[in-house]
Amino acid sequence: MHAPGSDEPADEPTPRRACVFAPSPQLTITVEQGSDGDEIHTHAGGQGVWIARMLHTLGVPTRVCANFGGEAGTVLRGLLGAEGIDVIAVEVAASNGAYIHDSRDGEREVVATHPAEVLARHDRDDLYTAALAAGLDAGLCVLGGYDPATETIPPDDYRRLAVDLRHNGATTIADLSGALRDAALEGRVDVMKTSDEDLAQDGLVPEDATGPQILEVMEAWAGRGIDHVVVTRAARGTLVLTGDQVVRVEAPRLEVRDHRGAGDSVTAGITAGLARGLSFLEAVRLGVAAAALNVTRRGLATGRAVDIEELVRHVQIEHLSPEERGAST
Repeated sequence: MHAPGSDEPADEPTPRRACVFAPSPQLTITVEQGSDGDEIHTHAGGQGVWIARMLHTLGVPTRVCANFGGEAGTVLRGLLGAEGIDVIAVEVAASNGAYIHDSRDGEREVVATHPAEVLARHDRDDLYTAALAAGLDAGLCVLGGYDPATETIPPDDYRRLAVDLRHNGATTIADLSGALRDAALEGRVDVMKTSDEDLAQDGLVPEDATGPQILEVMEAWAGRGIDHVVVTRAARGTLVLTGDQVVRVEAPRLEVRDHRGAGDSVTAGITAGLARGLSFLEAVRLGVAAAALNVTRRGLATGRAVDIEELVRHVQIEHLSPEERGAST
């Protein structure tokens, strides 16, 4: 396809904008062993930031709605700006969290950590209304979680945000666990993504749960009005329940360098796919490809878009029959 009056191919349609709700980003400092001595890496972190980073990599215009306070907040705003991520900054009195990790021996050792502080009532209201306005403007909003060490905002704010966005036509994607996930389920998000580890940690399935045990939870959520449910299971493949379809999505087999950030990459890829107008299963395929690439790298939710797009062709989707759903998957 060519642009009118031009021999050059027309550009691909610009994806719709996405908004990421990212309460209390964290300042992350990691010490690693370099070829000439110690290397110190300073980054903006936290689930919402990692999701936004991958969305930005995949070419989706993305705005992050987050609160910033204290010295950590000042540094975080500069780091996000340097990445080219559009930030809706809500200035608050409470400080953002921070941590220092030492990875020089190949394992991550916590050197120091400072949990985020709880937001005051008026600051919480400012963050909520900023996220609501940004989500409605984008029409596509991801609800990211925060460090469970501190209840930065009440879980019910997630329920309210999901309800208000849905009632006004926005699509919501949640990647949450525990009380935050339960609140988003009550608010009835469009997409709920979680992991088998989170389900086990919350006591919803046993450890090493079988496919049917996980599907039972997924079907219960679908019965509450959730259109699409996605559960990642590391090397065992991702289970997806969408409409009356149950599928297993298999990533290419790759050696894992660092598994952290894979789940956030899945969420970002799904969101990017929806922003491009892909079908839901094709959006999941993109998310699984992004996660597969991420685990081969240092750095959370990182990678090159061209490499992710190449990996998409190697992601397999298997539709499960009613008999296969009842078997160990």
